Amino acid sequence: MKARRFGTLIGLVVLCLVLWALTPFFLTVSNLLNIAEQTSINAIVAAGMTFVILSGGIDLSVGSIVALSGVVLGLSLHAGYSPAVALPVMIAAGVLAGATNGLLIDRGRLPPFIVTLGMMSIARGAALLITEGRPISGFEESFRALATARVGFVPAPVLIMATVYLVAHFVLTRTTFGRYVYAIGGNEDAARLSGVRIHLHKPAIYAVSGLTSALAAMILTARLNSAQPIAGTMYELDAIAATVIGGTSLMGGEGTLAGTLIGALIMGVLRNGLNLLGVSSFLQQIVIGGVIVGAVLVDTVLKRPRT
Repeated sequence: MKARRFGTLIGLVVLCLVLWALTPFFLTVSNLLNIAEQTSINAIVAAGMTFVILSGGIDLSVGSIVALSGVVLGLSLHAGYSPAVALPVMIAAGVLAGATNGLLIDRGRLPPFIVTLGMMSIARGAALLITEGRPISGFEESFRALATARVGFVPAPVLIMATVYLVAHFVLTRTTFGRYVYAIGGNEDAARLSGVRIHLHKPAIYAVSGLTSALAAMILTARLNSAQPIAGTMYELDAIAATVIGGTSLMGGEGTLAGTLIGALIMGVLRNGLNLLGVSSFLQQIVIGGVIVGAVLVDTVLKRPRT
């Protein structure tokens, strides 16, 4: 596992060196900060996705939960509530949607793919219904500072991303809940027989995914100065890609948040470099798709039993 993680890090370094050789504009402080800022939203969503995939599940609804949470936030701010009130309401919406996924999967004994696919449609439809398909725009500068402010030379979204990963890493590696996430993904039946309360922890795992989706919605809404019901499209694929590229097994039980962060940065660096090189956006999709397939292939080969 360590070899895979260091291999991913080496891959990120090599990618940066190649892009530096191809374009002198890549390895500059301003561009590197831009990559980190642009990566922050996907990385935050991917942090919650890591919890889900580690537990042996999948969450296809994160993009739609980003949209729904953003709409709830926008409506709360437009209703006159301060960010101190609107932000907890937004977080509650994301957590509730995520926990609902977990409850349906656990209590209903339904496949995560089907449940989260349904939630993807429900959350997106709810966001469109509430807003009648129109964006909610125009927020106070104090709220927009969550995306536009800088501490020193570091953008606020990067600091929020770093905080999310530090807290999530602590939870995953230093708490009983984190150990149970790995146990459920490794062998759910064995975890249940060992006394792990699956009925409690599985909804909590998906609630974490809903929480990180809501935090991503906060940054996105502040950055765009608009809450859009069509926001978050394809975010679920980006989050899954970052998690898998970072070495988390789709079978569950193996992976780290550090790997996920590296995976998100690889995707951000790749997109930025291809943009600097003037590569067509259509070709970019092909390249990124190839990287995702390659990462899954490597994961499969490494876990293939040796004869």
